[in-house]
Amino acid sequence: MPNTSEPRSSLILPRPIALIGLMGVGKTTVGRRLADALGLAFKDADEEIEKAAGLTVADIFAAFGEAGFRDGEQKVISRLLDDGPHVLATGGGAFVQPATREIIKQKAITVWLKTDLRTIARRVANRSHRPLLHNRDPMEVLREHEKNRYPFYAEADITVDTGDQSHAKSVELVLAALKTFIETN
Repeated sequence: MPNTSEPRSSLILPRPIALIGLMGVGKTTVGRRLADALGLAFKDADEEIEKAAGLTVADIFAAFGEAGFRDGEQKVISRLLDDGPHVLATGGGAFVQPATREIIKQKAITVWLKTDLRTIARRVANRSHRPLLHNRDPMEVLREHEKNRYPFYAEADITVDTGDQSHAKSVELVLAALKTFIETN
């Protein structure tokens, strides 16, 4: 659904913005605020996957495993990115999957939201809706993800280190980076 509020930014986007990064970095929260600032719709890939499947992400993982989830994720993200300019928050593992990564890179401006692992660990601790953390130490999982996912995230068009600051400040940083990217590409 399109955003009906008055945009605070005059940026004109040629295609969707896909936010990538580890769980807990703020893709959904920053994404909603970024969409508001741009006067665009916001979509969360995990929420859209849940709608399409009629199951929660945790239930999809339990019933079909990670491979089944990733297959559905690829289909949903591809469909969403055909909807014109909007802001899409992807799941932390989406951009690691080769076919999904190629779809995102072809159809969207990719923005890697990055912050230190301790900040992320504090944000995701005791969150039962994150299947990859089930019965595991968040820092251990995040260190594994850093090692395995950061090389793929580094392929993003834009990297924004959001640090441990307000979401409003993170949005300002993303808007500035988008402006520079659009002007130079």
